Amino acid sequence: MTWGRDTDEHEAREQLAMFQDVGGNLVDTADVYADGAAEKILGRLLAEDHRRDGIVLATKSVSRPGTERRFDASRRHLLAALDGSLRRLGVDCIDLWQLHAWDPWTPIDETLSAVDSAIAAGKVRYAGVSNYSGWQVAQAATLQSNGSNSNPLVSVQVEYSLVQRGVEREVIPASEALGLGVLPWSPLGRGTLTGKYRNGTPAESRAANPTFSSFIQPYLGDDSRRVVDAVCTAAQGLDAQPLEVALAWVRDQPGVCAPILGARTAAQLKVGLASDNLELPAALRSALDDVSKPERSYPEFGWNQR
Repeated sequence: MTWGRDTDEHEAREQLAMFQDVGGNLVDTADVYADGAAEKILGRLLAEDHRRDGIVLATKSVSRPGTERRFDASRRHLLAALDGSLRRLGVDCIDLWQLHAWDPWTPIDETLSAVDSAIAAGKVRYAGVSNYSGWQVAQAATLQSNGSNSNPLVSVQVEYSLVQRGVEREVIPASEALGLGVLPWSPLGRGTLTGKYRNGTPAESRAANPTFSSFIQPYLGDDSRRVVDAVCTAAQGLDAQPLEVALAWVRDQPGVCAPILGARTAAQLKVGLASDNLELPAALRSALDDVSKPERSYPEFGWNQR
């Protein structure tokens, strides 16, 4: 998401090379990131040294920022947006095409028919959803599995971290029940779980940027601070970085396939990749679970629910 905005092509190339060198293969973007510049940069990099063969390429459509209709999952918009992504990425097919958000104005049957058309045309291999609620995930996945030309949904991408566990109420159970893999975005709590905001707001951080400050602000309160302090204490005991602990916790949650790490620089990415070698002791994991436990009640956790 930072490519083409906070990360230039030279830095992006270094990140991609580093990621592939350690065996990484899933790269996630969207048609609206940096107004399409992110896809363009990724497309140019994929064309170098036959990189495309080793990449699981994921992108998203639906969002229309800056317009009166912020989300548009109509057949017309989706198929046009997909063609735009294919052009910018310089490829014939997307491995994982995701519906970026729920569109309350378009019948879900119309949206899913566009997915079927894209797969039938050979432009998409698999499809998923993003930022759907539990019932929306269940409805879309069920309808798509029961269609006459069914191409089952395979994934759901949602915000998920130690400071945002709301998806555990219904989205995670729905995904597990329906066989969808979970791709957590912002697994570092929009940067707060790195610990960099514990003693104020660094001048170069997103929280100090007027464009992004409102995005970070929800996780700078007392509740999040307690979680961040616990993560930093755990990291100190493990001789690791706080972000390694936060990423390892998300990585090992039920249903999670791969946390999506949005690094601005190669140096940030290098630290994040180190989390793959970190194993959290059971007692420490339990402590982090307790300090970050979300509020749960009726109906999803009432009466005889387990």
